[in-house]
Amino acid sequence: MNVLLIYPKFPDTFWLFTFALSFIGKKAAFPPLGLLTVASLLPEKWLKRVVDVNADTLTDEGLLWADMAFIGGMAIQRKSAKEIITRCNASSLRVVAGGPLFTSEPDEFKAVDHLVLDEAELTLPAFLSDLENGKPKKSTGLPVSAIFVILRPPHGISRG
Repeated sequence: MNVLLIYPKFPDTFWLFTFALSFIGKKAAFPPLGLLTVASLLPEKWLKRVVDVNADTLTDEGLLWADMAFIGGMAIQRKSAKEIITRCNASSLRVVAGGPLFTSEPDEFKAVDHLVLDEAELTLPAFLSDLENGKPKKSTGLPVSAIFVILRPPHGISRG
């Protein structure tokens, strides 16, 4: 299995310090640590490539190489994530998405084949098991909205 792990682009804002990166010889301010963690949890026999769109270009050749794309990101990366998902869909590439963006807004990503929600260390093993058995679910884990419902005390009961 060839897996392409793709980290969406952050939009240019003052707080990303994009203007200062060249002073310190860097291409991006925030490395894709979540995707690197996911890569470490994938089966060892799978071939993996990471593309950080903040530092590298996502090529058509890369998409053609892959059997599956894993995308992770935060809310500020929403626009880039949707563009990447569209490109993956156009290449008939299976898309697996996770991370804060997808956990908090799962209903906004109908074009994603599989959502691995919540913490990958907890939910990715179940997804990989289902995938190995030929029956991967559309969604593994709980979206943030469900977690908040679980954590909210019953009506009329205070926490303090």
